[in-house]
Amino acid sequence: MIGVVCEMFNIHPQTLRIYEREGLIRPKRVGGARLYSQDDLERIRMIINLTRDLGVNRAGVDIILRMRRRLELMQREMEEMMAHLESDVRKRFERRLKRLFEEE
Repeated sequence: MIGVVCEMFNIHPQTLRIYEREGLIRPKRVGGARLYSQDDLERIRMIINLTRDLGVNRAGVDIILRMRRRLELMQREMEEMMAHLESDVRKRFERRLKRLFEEE
């Protein structure tokens, strides 16, 4: 909940509300309460690091978070493509081996 998260990061509740209003975080809502997931907490940690420690403004944070998300999606796509390629290569190799043994 918002109070617990504020204590964890030593920030004001209004800060989290601003992050939410600007779309930087999207906690679940149950009734009127905001519930923060582990992913939300990691995002908040990153936002605080970028703003407090590195001096990035919220517009910059938004750009960085969107770029990070795109990179994660691209990495997943690459992993899927590599898995597909590996499977395809393995099948071709097995077929060739099978043909070699059938010829003998």
